[in-house]
Amino acid sequence: MADDGSAREAKLTQYLLEAHGKEKELEVALEAHIGMTTRAPYKKRLKEHLKETRQHSRLLEKQIKKVNSKTAANLTKATSQANKLIATAKGPLHSIRGNSENEKMLKNAKTEYFNEHEEIATYTAIEALATELGDKDTAKMAKQIRRDEERMAGFLEKQIPILTRQMVKEEIPASERKSGSNGSSRRSAGKSSKSSRKKSTSSSRKSSGKKGRAKSAA
Repeated sequence: MADDGSAREAKLTQYLLEAHGKEKELEVALEAHIGMTTRAPYKKRLKEHLKETRQHSRLLEKQIKKVNSKTAANLTKATSQANKLIATAKGPLHSIRGNSENEKMLKNAKTEYFNEHEEIATYTAIEALATELGDKDTAKMAKQIRRDEERMAGFLEKQIPILTRQMVKEEIPASERKSGSNGSSRRSAGKSSKSSRKKSTSSSRKSSGKKGRAKSAA
């Protein structure tokens, strides 16, 4: 591929560098989240995705060099360092959010889920851009990485309700769980009982009225 500083190479480089910077940011974030995670299946999947994320960074670095070798080295290094600093600054904040261990994991999972969908959008755009510009290698790489992100997003989508239920068990007394639905049932039962009493009283009054009229006629 020609390395002539054209608009084509510049735009591809821009998008690839943005994706690389995000991957480097998430490497640091995932390392921090793994250290805070005690739920075994969740922790295992985070470790697996950290390996995938590092592989994504390597694939992007390789592709950036192919697309624009003159600017790749310096820009890749600067971008990755900046995003690592951002993620490092966020790490301590993530460790103190939430009232319980399960709520911390839940909040982390929600953040990860958000990030996965941002990456899915990023790689969808890169694949479309590369396809439009006739760069089959970049399009293939973007599709491959996007599939990894989609799998992780699918895992997190299932994990979030599990972590939410665990957080409820940890923080909310058993006597207060689902009290809203029980209260509604009691209110509904109360209304039904009142309605039955009203109908019974009305029927009694009608019956008494009929008896009174019958006596008068006699």
